[in-house]
Amino acid sequence: MKNRITGRSAFLALLKDEGVTHLFGNPGTTELPIMHALKDHPDLTYVMAMQESLVVAMADGFSRASGKLVACNVHVAPGLGNAMGSLYNASFTGTPLILTAGQQEQGHGLTEPVLFGPLVQMATPLVKWAVEVTRLEDLPRIVRRAAKIATTPPTGPVFISLPGDILNAEAGIELGRSTRVDTRVRPSEDSLKALAARILKAERPVIVVGDEIVKSDALREAADLAETLGCPAWQSSTPYGAHFLSESPSFMGAIARLQKVARDVLAPHDLLIALGGDPLRMSVYSEVDPLPDGLSIVQVGLVDSDLAKNYGAEIAVKADVKETLRALVPALKELGGGALETRARQGLAALAPKNWAAKRKALVEQISKASQTSPIDPDWLALQVVEAMPDNAILVDEGLTSSRQIIALRAHRDRYGYHALASGGIGWGLPAAVGVSLANPQRPVVCYSGDGSSMYSIQSLWTAANHKLPLNFVIVNNGGYRIIKQRLLAFHGDDHYVGMDFVDPPVDFTALARSLGLEAIKVTDPQELKGTLKSAFARPGAKLIEVVVSNSVN
Repeated sequence: MKNRITGRSAFLALLKDEGVTHLFGNPGTTELPIMHALKDHPDLTYVMAMQESLVVAMADGFSRASGKLVACNVHVAPGLGNAMGSLYNASFTGTPLILTAGQQEQGHGLTEPVLFGPLVQMATPLVKWAVEVTRLEDLPRIVRRAAKIATTPPTGPVFISLPGDILNAEAGIELGRSTRVDTRVRPSEDSLKALAARILKAERPVIVVGDEIVKSDALREAADLAETLGCPAWQSSTPYGAHFLSESPSFMGAIARLQKVARDVLAPHDLLIALGGDPLRMSVYSEVDPLPDGLSIVQVGLVDSDLAKNYGAEIAVKADVKETLRALVPALKELGGGALETRARQGLAALAPKNWAAKRKALVEQISKASQTSPIDPDWLALQVVEAMPDNAILVDEGLTSSRQIIALRAHRDRYGYHALASGGIGWGLPAAVGVSLANPQRPVVCYSGDGSSMYSIQSLWTAANHKLPLNFVIVNNGGYRIIKQRLLAFHGDDHYVGMDFVDPPVDFTALARSLGLEAIKVTDPQELKGTLKSAFARPGAKLIEVVVSNSVN
């Protein structure tokens, strides 16, 4: 005989069995059955955020910093509407996330009560699968399928609408079992031979890496490939994670999201080896194409929509990046022999004066010239943050213009050590940092955010304080939207900045932080930065450090 169980308790039991440890949410009346059931599931941590966009962003950060499936719950149609910007971010990064929303009881929805809306239709454009539960007996199958779909590459968010009558119903049901699809596949022997032969044929190859390097845990393997070939390796133009080992002698940095600059970087090469992502995703329009004429592409990855998305690939292999590289590198060495070893040594020697490490040394010397500048130079602040961070710290980056040098200053050493805004939808950084910290309680976390971005999600500070996280928020206060000013000036030659400043009245970030339960410090003197940051990063608890920097547009 099947055990009788309520829908609300079955839902939470299913999430736990799928590996979910934290439920992120903001409760409403329709979600009260879930809140009622939580007392029977004390091993599931409920994380309350003060607005639904923060709920999803926190879950997104947790997953990106752990690689795990996450779950979050929002409040009916307005709550889902509030969450859509963060859901867009999670869709962009392929975050395996189950988003649920309470729905009015079946039948009652027909009367169009307050807060009712077509939840499945609302969520559908941004998720891999969206469904409403219409029978309690279907709940296990739906949650199991949702988890499987979310975690199978291309990974991404899914949505489940939970009517109140389903959550409150009771029935004898089987919860079924969890399934994970193993996609750690490598190419066929014929494909590997063709790929190796084509790479060895190239005289001047270049590697461009994307986020699948993180998802497949292929940092070491990607560096091995570059060093075996003695060729340069770049992060793609959307470098929102730790996509390459910075201190590898092959690493050059990130390709700029500017078409002409990207084209100039790639122009000397005769083969682009794209690993785990769209190598040339741009931002604003340009008449210049980022791919030089005649540059051939070979590409490896599991996200089929990224394979040959905008440019035809001579060879496109749908396979796990790590497993492919583990087979490809030995094949290259065997086929290339001593000639490849010689070419690799010469190539790495040629890269030494201009690789990431060499450029970092020169950049530090350049930035240090502004150490006395007042107001504080944003690049000097970025350098001080990087140098003050403990070795095992994780950096969450939404500094935008103020973090333009962060990737050039801070080395990627592990796949979960760096997380940045990916989609361009600002306000992600603060709540994501809360999720990152919850996923890594033994590692200090630093969130580096612009002032404009932080005001989209400042309520996140309360959750950090509530959970007593080892999390430091560094808010770069330049009193406005600097990136918009820069683009108005660059694109239109206009320095009449309307709606781009918040100096009258100014935002008092330290007062805001204290009101939300954090220790708060304000820094205006460049000479106080190093000591203040080191001291704050070394102390326990959540803190906010507001740093007033130059508001110069250039």
